[in-house]
Amino acid sequence: MAHLRSRRRLALAVPVVLSLTASLGFLPAAASAAPGTASAERATDAPALAYVVNTEADRRTIASVERAIAAAGGKVVVTYDRIGVIVVHSADPDFGKEIRKARGVRSAGATRTAPLTAAGTTDEGAADYVSAAEAERTQAVSARTPGSEPLEADQWDLRAIGADRAAKIEPGSRGVTVAVIDTGVDDTHPDLAPNFSASQSANCVGGKADTSEGAWRPYTDEDYHGTHVAGEIAAARNGVGVAGVAPGVKVAGIKVSDPDNGLFYPENVVCAFVFAADHGVEITNNSYYVDPWLYNCMDDPDQRAIVDAVNRAQLYAQRKGTLHLASAGNSNHDLASDAIVDDSSPDDTTPVTRTVDPHECYDIPTQLPGVVTVSATGVQNLKSYYSTYGKGVVDVAAPGGDRRYQLPDTPSKDGRILSTMPNGAYAFLQGTSMASPHAAGVAALLKSKHPWASPAQLQALLKAQANNPGCPESYDQDGDGAQDATCEGGRRVNGFYGFGIVDALRAVK
Repeated sequence: MAHLRSRRRLALAVPVVLSLTASLGFLPAAASAAPGTASAERATDAPALAYVVNTEADRRTIASVERAIAAAGGKVVVTYDRIGVIVVHSADPDFGKEIRKARGVRSAGATRTAPLTAAGTTDEGAADYVSAAEAERTQAVSARTPGSEPLEADQWDLRAIGADRAAKIEPGSRGVTVAVIDTGVDDTHPDLAPNFSASQSANCVGGKADTSEGAWRPYTDEDYHGTHVAGEIAAARNGVGVAGVAPGVKVAGIKVSDPDNGLFYPENVVCAFVFAADHGVEITNNSYYVDPWLYNCMDDPDQRAIVDAVNRAQLYAQRKGTLHLASAGNSNHDLASDAIVDDSSPDDTTPVTRTVDPHECYDIPTQLPGVVTVSATGVQNLKSYYSTYGKGVVDVAAPGGDRRYQLPDTPSKDGRILSTMPNGAYAFLQGTSMASPHAAGVAALLKSKHPWASPAQLQALLKAQANNPGCPESYDQDGDGAQDATCEGGRRVNGFYGFGIVDALRAVK
């Protein structure tokens, strides 16, 4: 499975989100000369690539650009006229270079480095499924606490943020939906079926939404990531299995992972944000980075176009009232640093080691303006050993699990996060992929109590209710005498936890 979550920094006193907004707001217009017809006429046996072409959001300009696309040897897959993003396929190797010359094109580039085939997540390590014997032991312990779900004794994460007590006050409103943009959600799972919203679910692979029955479900049992995330947010308190942070809200699934390699390509994510916005979704969870680049550098025309297209889509959703949360990543990177080594991109062909400046090369959607970035913690409320961090980058923290250094006193003694899996199963996973949905669940509780809150207001509320433990005196997790990460900042805001660890109980009070 590819990039289910593996991430920024302040530029002087200016937050990176503002710097990014400025850079995207003033993308230079392309040269006005229209492309010739040579590329359209050039015979080629080259395989097709996918592109995003970004233009002004008016019909006249879009129509002109669509004609230029055809002349340059491209085929329009879908046009999102409300944000001026056009998804295109072309087998012409010069298509990108040619279309960037067209009048009205603001940016354009390939969304992958490998050809299209027929037709990245942020979990850390393999899933550990719960056996029948293990479930029986946990159920016996859970039964000692009235009102607990059968496997809740192993859900240290709920107790860490007061979600078990919060559910008795406010389990969440049926008027709030959290969309899981991911590998698909198994809505037949008994813990998810009561809260699943099929009308707000789709398959966005290829850049165009498919809303046919079951299109949102995972391809195979191995595409479990989205189902696990969905359970962390909204598994029902129904006497079955586990409970979610917000067990009364609705959850939707928007599938964006490629069926052949599991990658999350830009056109799929653009489709997901627009679909969520147009279908009344209040919150999206994004436990991944947009493939094939871990960091998209603005001096590269392809990567620049990816940033532009995805940012247009997520800003469109924000304007329509949708708050986005995203995982910080699992590389233990300091995103407030000046340089990061990326040896994983592009991940759809052969990676090339490069050193990038996170002020100019962006992890998408995590570093986009208005997106809430979430780091991971373990049962001791310490940053998880793998979690990426950075002062001025991380907004809040939430339980993501730590199987190495932070082990709970639970029946399983497992420091990871227990949640739902396809076909009615349950398993433990860890990662910032698991942290983001905990924060999304708390955001859903806040939205339930403050239904008129805008995305910006909701983000402010999320930060205000968080508990910040402050930077630890030492972060030598492996005991070798060297600091494994350096936390900068104070008790109000710092690089490990942002404004603090989310608190479901404070949110509902």
